[in-house]
Amino acid sequence: MRFALKTALVSSMVAAASAAAVGTSAAVTPAATSSAAAAPVASSTPAPVVASTAAPPAATTAPPAAATTAAAIPASVSFASTGPSAVPLASITQGAATAPTGTLHPTLVPTPGATGPISGAPPLPSWSFVPGTFPPLDLVPPINSPQVSAWIQEVANSGITIPSIAATNPGGCPNNTAAVADTSACWWTCGECTRPTDITTCPDKLTWGVSYDDGPTPYTTDLLNFMSDVDIKSTFFIVGSRAISWSQTLQAEYMAGHQLSVHTWSHPYLTTLSNEQIIAELGWTREAIRQITGVSPNTMRPPYGDIDDRVRAICQAMGMTPIIWTSVNGQDFDTNDWNIPSGVSVDTVGEEFETILSQAVNELSTGFIVLAHDLYQQTVELATGYILPSALAARNPSFNLMPIITCQHKPLGDAYVETNNNVTNPFTGNANPLNGTAAITGTMNAGSSATGTGSTSSSTTTAKSGAEPVYGGMGAVKAVAVLAFAVVGGAMLVM
Repeated sequence: MRFALKTALVSSMVAAASAAAVGTSAAVTPAATSSAAAAPVASSTPAPVVASTAAPPAATTAPPAAATTAAAIPASVSFASTGPSAVPLASITQGAATAPTGTLHPTLVPTPGATGPISGAPPLPSWSFVPGTFPPLDLVPPINSPQVSAWIQEVANSGITIPSIAATNPGGCPNNTAAVADTSACWWTCGECTRPTDITTCPDKLTWGVSYDDGPTPYTTDLLNFMSDVDIKSTFFIVGSRAISWSQTLQAEYMAGHQLSVHTWSHPYLTTLSNEQIIAELGWTREAIRQITGVSPNTMRPPYGDIDDRVRAICQAMGMTPIIWTSVNGQDFDTNDWNIPSGVSVDTVGEEFETILSQAVNELSTGFIVLAHDLYQQTVELATGYILPSALAARNPSFNLMPIITCQHKPLGDAYVETNNNVTNPFTGNANPLNGTAAITGTMNAGSSATGTGSTSSSTTTAKSGAEPVYGGMGAVKAVAVLAFAVVGGAMLVM
């Protein structure tokens, strides 16, 4: 059900994004793609929006239409506390009027050349987009480029064996009966199977690993301002195509001491892709973050939680530890906020939130990781007006909110290749530091051929059973492998 709902939501976002790319010179038109979630085609030479105050992409100003529009009725859910600038709950709906986007607090505005928040990190780059250096936006990147060839070779040289597990079919569990029946490949999507190398919880009870997916977006600014006001840090899972559109916001996240992590280039179901396509999705995203902030994340979150042992092995070979979110007795710690623009009521989301907190207190001996999004106006309004204020309100017992790297008892520096001390990281069972490629730069040439070797996805499909998604051990990558996100005016994708 989740697979189908989110795929439908993505399709509607694609349609909205194809109408126009506000604030960019790249026209976006729909096209077929090999990813399970269709994505818009964009020019490979977009002009990104670099100021967080710029006009947002069309998909963010016009949330996707749903088959049935939820009525704007007074919300009945009760929150423990509200933020000082909270909008009425009844206005956080599918058809909410577009609110003006905020501007960063002066103290959060990043300054190129400034010293980073982590000892030993390079100065904050003075970054500007160079046309032709990134793949087309919101599409699975081509694999026949020098950059991807180098990353394929990095995986081949890692010593990590990539299991011969067939790619899954688009369409989720109903369209993959053989994979569902065979649990040996630990496919999270159909059974919520996890491995010890996945991070899915925080070790300490009542510790809340805060995370926001799919940004940065024009609305992330308001979330950053609120977090600064109340002194909360989060983990942000970055979509490559968004990072280049909102590079100043990405820099502000990093400089404020939040953790950055890879969330792929085009937000596909990773198990539907070939090995080489998975490598390209991860590599370009990491490189975009590196170019904009100076650091390369060594963790990732699979879109939709869609991961199996083949995807895990590729992540391990690239020095990235998977992070998912907590699940208890089949209940995901997913706020479901991403579905408000498609018609889900704020009452439903509020009830999910209260269920999560109740389970965290009564059913978990550990801490937990919650899935939320800085994707839409509605998701950020709910976070800053209700979810986070309620989390911080006096409770008995109370929760400790922090980034996922921090809840793992790791310093923030261990979240990045350049500052990882390689002593406390990686976790047991994760990839050893790679002696590998230096940062790759240069022009993206979709017509060039890649000659690097690597396993292709073949063999029998296998499914997984089991637990929930979360991130496991944090992989240290000595090599500065590069991933770049280029997203300008495309559709916003969820989870």
